[in-house]
Amino acid sequence: MRIGVIGGTGHIGAFLVPMLAEAGHRVAVFTRGRQPRPTAAGWAGVVMLEGDADDPTALAALAEWEPDAVVEIPGAAARVHAALAGRTGHLVAIGSLWMYGLPRVVPTPEEPQSPCPFEGYAARYDEIRAMAASSGGAAFTAIMPPNIAGPGKIPLDCLGGRDPEQHRAHAAGREVVLPEGPDALVGPCDAEDIARCVLLALENRAAAAGRIFNVGSASALTWPEIVAAYGRIYRVTLPIRRIGWEEYRERVSPGMGWWWHMQAHMCPDISLARTLLGYAPRYSPEETLARGVEWMRGTGIL
Repeated sequence: MRIGVIGGTGHIGAFLVPMLAEAGHRVAVFTRGRQPRPTAAGWAGVVMLEGDADDPTALAALAEWEPDAVVEIPGAAARVHAALAGRTGHLVAIGSLWMYGLPRVVPTPEEPQSPCPFEGYAARYDEIRAMAASSGGAAFTAIMPPNIAGPGKIPLDCLGGRDPEQHRAHAAGREVVLPEGPDALVGPCDAEDIARCVLLALENRAAAAGRIFNVGSASALTWPEIVAAYGRIYRVTLPIRRIGWEEYRERVSPGMGWWWHMQAHMCPDISLARTLLGYAPRYSPEETLARGVEWMRGTGIL
């Protein structure tokens, strides 16, 4: 197939593009040109098209390449869907488990759980549901990961953010403060596993059309288990101190985007992707975190 990837030089794209090429597909990456062309294996025959996915005129260059399918990663799926109407057969978009709102069921199925408190995610989810339900134009598939990790991205730290300073504190064995109460389940998902699910959706269009699939690891960890995992990764003992939720949110956590990780389960039900696409995650949450730390060390972040 001829497959266009919008945002292909980013974190997920760094795994997806070589994966597609290795599977024998012709690939064109549509990018804003902010990052140089990767030199890793699998990129040699990739076509690079420069433009902004927010600009329907710029997307004409991708349409003229005549892709059989397009993968949209940055979050402009609705605009891409409209711009490429009748000019591609399948659009696969990356969403987020956060779009379902605060989970009420764990593992979390592919359906709304409560109103999504993040305006941008809520709007995008409405678009995703509309495109999945549409019977006209290109087939549409959404892939919904939880917290994304793995090489190429600073992994979730024990404060709920992605701060190198927090990871340096973990490596030094400093105390970790957690909120009191039941612990959320968190399943950091390796970007390579997300890319693998995208590939399966592309190669199984009939099964993937009109579907929203959760993607993720096969297990999840509580926050004390994440702290213990980082202790093993950094070869230190990380002491834990508990404080009340109000104090935690007001004094410790810098914002909702951080403390939400402490409150909301990020443990998706991946059975639909397993059944219809044959999806099987390769990495456990612990392995994914370790791969992220190894990448940070290799790039000099740590």
